[in-house]
Amino acid sequence: MLIWYDIKEHPMKYSIIHIDMDAFFASVELKKRPELKGKPVIVGGDGDPTKRAVVSAASYEARRFGVKSGMPLRTAYKRCPDAVFLPVDFEAYERESERFMAILQEYTPLIESFGLDEAFMDVTENPKGALDIAREIKKRIKNELSLTVSVGIAPNKLLAKMASDMNKPNGFTVIRDKDIEKTLSNLSVRKLWGVGEKTEKRLNELGVKTVGELAKLPVHHLIRNFGDSFGRMLFEYSHGIDNSPVVPFYEPNSMGREITFQEDTNDIYIIKQTLFELAKDVVDRLKSHSYKAKTATLKIRYNDFHTITRAKTMEEPTNSFDDIWGAALEILNKVDLSKMVRLVGVKVSNLTQLEARIK
Repeated sequence: MLIWYDIKEHPMKYSIIHIDMDAFFASVELKKRPELKGKPVIVGGDGDPTKRAVVSAASYEARRFGVKSGMPLRTAYKRCPDAVFLPVDFEAYERESERFMAILQEYTPLIESFGLDEAFMDVTENPKGALDIAREIKKRIKNELSLTVSVGIAPNKLLAKMASDMNKPNGFTVIRDKDIEKTLSNLSVRKLWGVGEKTEKRLNELGVKTVGELAKLPVHHLIRNFGDSFGRMLFEYSHGIDNSPVVPFYEPNSMGREITFQEDTNDIYIIKQTLFELAKDVVDRLKSHSYKAKTATLKIRYNDFHTITRAKTMEEPTNSFDDIWGAALEILNKVDLSKMVRLVGVKVSNLTQLEARIK
């Protein structure tokens, strides 16, 4: 579904675009196997639903059966036994992601990526304007990558992300300054960053079910119930306020994998199993490129988009799975998982290339 607004008549102080690839892993697999189009497709582990692994992605057809990323494959099979189960192919996803990001980089250097398949763009300084840029990018991704994206345009990251979620898949939604209150007022409070199941339940107990109802509460009331930092955040978000900048992140001499859960989770089994698979893929990549790494980094992004990274430097460079997974697990055991998690990732850095063998 496409929703079009002429934002040139209503200039924004900032022009932020959020672009989210639709069911990315599953869409890449369908691109490789067009005969599966229209069928429920589930990507996870080595593609065997009887094994201990989790869902990395599910097509929209599979999601209708309640299948979601982070769910054990065995549970997904029970919910959708007729689905096509496929192994994770990170190399293919990364190739498509690099092409995706390369397109975005032609329009602005201010790009903040979230995993392989979504990114914020600050195009305030681009004379083309956010609407024309987003239309052009959407068309290019369809023509050059044969994939679809959902686009949100707004004055800040919070609203741009919410806009891109409103009309998936293949959506295009713009939230203008003058439309913020109208757009947010009837949405469930669960649609706001940082509002998970527990927060939603507490807000419901306070008689708050919609963002509009939340916006009517005085900030001191929210602080009293949720603490200073989180209470203020809820107040600001309910009014569409988000001052966080788009922060580009580049780090050479590293290899990593990360994945965004379809639904936020703090299930330690799901998080550990997902990180296990990510670490295994990182190690495979290290070995295939003849590298060893000395530092392992764990990345956790919570559902309020607060992101933490924790690193462990080992005594010697290694490409041993036991070493790298062990380091990631040691870090994970020290991380706060009381909040819902949106994204997890594993990265290795301080790389050393092995000497080529003499033939």
